Amino acid sequence: MEMVAASCPQFTGLRPTLHNARSQPFAQHFNSQLRPSSSRKPCRPVVAMAGSGKFFVGGNWKCNGTKDSITKLVADLNSAKLESDVDVVVSPPFVYLDLVSSSLTDRIEVSAQNSWIGKGGAFTGEISVEQLKDIGCKWVILGHSERRHIIGENDQFIGKKAAYALNEGLGVIACIGELLEEREAGKTFDVCFQQLKAFADVVPSWDNMVIAYEPVWAIGTGKVATPQQAQEVHVAVRDWLKKNVSEEVASKTRIIYGGSVNGSNCGELAKQEDIDGFLVGGASLKGPEFATIVNSVTAKKVAA
Repeated sequence: MEMVAASCPQFTGLRPTLHNARSQPFAQHFNSQLRPSSSRKPCRPVVAMAGSGKFFVGGNWKCNGTKDSITKLVADLNSAKLESDVDVVVSPPFVYLDLVSSSLTDRIEVSAQNSWIGKGGAFTGEISVEQLKDIGCKWVILGHSERRHIIGENDQFIGKKAAYALNEGLGVIACIGELLEEREAGKTFDVCFQQLKAFADVVPSWDNMVIAYEPVWAIGTGKVATPQQAQEVHVAVRDWLKKNVSEEVASKTRIIYGGSVNGSNCGELAKQEDIDGFLVGGASLKGPEFATIVNSVTAKKVAA
């Protein structure tokens, strides 16, 4: 948290206050300019989820692990005590999907890190949705910033991937998020809404979709969006869904946060009303720490 404040004090928030946004028109509370945090009132210590979906925590293992280390990680996860009211998903590298799917407890579902845009065929190096389902995958991560900015996938291509996966019965963790220069230029909402629209234009339904907001400047950098920074983008995304898709979708769709989430910062992030869980990178490679993040759902529960 301190690293964020020290590195980028000029953009600690996008919105001057969080408390009255739901009772006043969206346009009065959101614009594309970044605001200082000095005028913001303190957040409520504990809040309920704004959305109606179940808390969701995904672990993206990326291109990490060996057979030995992943076997150890699976053993740690199988023995972990996890809160019951959380959907938990892990996403191993492709070559270990079958190993993890066949050895992991049923309590945790398995996701792929990518999938092809349509049915399999002469597409060297790609993995089809049908193949993923065949080995027990329930989810796929699509639109991750590393696919967008390193591999070069564009919004429309990612949207078509999501549409195909959903049509074939695979759940989609749909990633959105801005680069540092886009945030500094006041374009955070513009970027996120454009990425959302590419999904909204083609997906058949939002019933099996989870949106992961991952500011690119916070992924793997150790810099974490403050709870206020994350919350204000999450509430903007929910309001965009309400305006552009439907009120029901806005309520039911889970919006999770990703970007250097760990066992130390997950509790404060989880308290935010519109943060419905996490997509975790490096910390998901450590079984006990990942369990701590899953169990941060307790911070979401309203105090009696």
